Amino acid sequence: MPESPTTRVAAAYQRIAEVDRPEVWITLRPQSELDAEARALERRLADGAELPLAGLLLAVKDNVDVAGLPTTAACPEFAYTPTETASAVRRLTDAGALILGKTNLDQFATGLVGSRSPYGAVRHAEHPEMVSGGSSSGSAVAVALGIADIAIGTDTAGSGRVPAAFHGIVGIKASLGIIPAHGVVPACADYDAVTVFAGTLDLAVTAAAIMAGPDARDPRSRTWPADVPLAGTRKLAIPHDLSPLSTEYRAAFAETVAALRNQGIQITEVDITPLLDAARLLYDGAIVAERYAAVGEFVDKGAKGLDKTVAGIISAAKHLDAHAFATDLDTLANIRAQAEALLADYDGLLLPTTTEHPTIAAVQADPLTINRRLGTYTNFCNLLDLAAVAVPGATTTDGLPFGVMVVVPTFADQIAVDLAALVTGTPAPLLVTTGVPLAVFGAHLRGQPLHWQLEDLGARFAGEITTSDAYRLTALDTTPPKPGLVRHGDGLGAPIAGELFLLSPGALGRFLADLPAPMALTSIELSDGTTVVGFACTYDAAVAATDITRYGSWPRYLREH
Repeated sequence: MPESPTTRVAAAYQRIAEVDRPEVWITLRPQSELDAEARALERRLADGAELPLAGLLLAVKDNVDVAGLPTTAACPEFAYTPTETASAVRRLTDAGALILGKTNLDQFATGLVGSRSPYGAVRHAEHPEMVSGGSSSGSAVAVALGIADIAIGTDTAGSGRVPAAFHGIVGIKASLGIIPAHGVVPACADYDAVTVFAGTLDLAVTAAAIMAGPDARDPRSRTWPADVPLAGTRKLAIPHDLSPLSTEYRAAFAETVAALRNQGIQITEVDITPLLDAARLLYDGAIVAERYAAVGEFVDKGAKGLDKTVAGIISAAKHLDAHAFATDLDTLANIRAQAEALLADYDGLLLPTTTEHPTIAAVQADPLTINRRLGTYTNFCNLLDLAAVAVPGATTTDGLPFGVMVVVPTFADQIAVDLAALVTGTPAPLLVTTGVPLAVFGAHLRGQPLHWQLEDLGARFAGEITTSDAYRLTALDTTPPKPGLVRHGDGLGAPIAGELFLLSPGALGRFLADLPAPMALTSIELSDGTTVVGFACTYDAAVAATDITRYGSWPRYLREH
């Protein structure tokens, strides 16, 4: 039995006391408030409410609004108290999650180390001398310590992925705009993403799917397109040059790649130099002007709580030339085209999430150089409108977690989840829930001669099925041979075995447009009483064909006939 909401709340606050890590939180809600919310949640559940996240505890990065709690972005003088909760957070609480509080971060979400905050450097969950990773440091540590079940981060340069790698947890950075950024203090508004941390891929994907969907209050939010791919081809690219990695990280990455090859994944080395060139534009180019546009006027006032490194990065962008910004945008457009060509033959790119795991002391001694290195493989993703899922790799490095990420083209998020599941050795959950079920019974079954058509459309296998007893099956005289399914009426046929696939609406439309006579798509009643779109044939073709209903399936007919 899962823990009740009240039991889960009690366990979280007991854990908070045990670990004694006050730097994780900027605002921690009183336990009495969550106890009351948990009891109310239990009453709703008793009344039959369906709440997929019932009683799970949520930590929210403190640059994301929660009504009634201060938003500081890790700068005390910047603080304000919103009256409205960010839409992504609200969707989680509507699903039953309970908000523990607001977590510490690299100030104004500027950094990948977790130590740029007047509220204290957020230490690694298990190795306090090491950095926790930023900017979503507090959120990642809250999950890694077992306090929060899920946590909200943001990711412009890698903040939702680097802390995940350092802690052996999962971080999902969806395609830009899929999770709306309403209620988020912008860092670089065009490249900001709301992200989620969780201990397992399944829970992270569940939360991301709940948060996904456009919001009119975020003009950059987007929905899944009609032709969103739902499955890939198990082909991955990796960088041929891994020189940015530490020796330990290079060995750990090689082990992870070897484990995937042992599962039959095709892996090819490629040159990702153009992507790394794009990564440098985020801080070393004029794109950093977006950070000044977000909070530059506030930083110029010189508030006492400003982090010196963060303030320097933001203030330096004040006098960048407009033509330099335009030039960088043109450069990015060209690199996006190169990235599209690079990934055209692969499902995605497998990368080490970051290059090394530094100590807090090392970062304090050299705050800019180390931070820049940590973003080597993460900085380019949002600039090029790519999605990424960060998961633990196949091994550790000197007892510390090692992480990898699957990077995919825009809207190929489901494929990234599937590949990440291969890395973690767990089932692949559904992030994209807009697929249309299609039932097939003949030449499009797996292993049959026309199955490639479904693969080309990105169709996703969803299980074996049988029809109700209202259908009869015939062997049509076609090339290649295929069966025809026709409804005769309840009890006038037999259960016919087939397979179910999920296709995007656009893919289903293309499939239907190319369907040759005498085949057709119609509603098919399954043995469990549900109705799905499926293959049938015209009545006149069925009458002229040989009845093979007694075989119960097309493959059995082929084997025995």
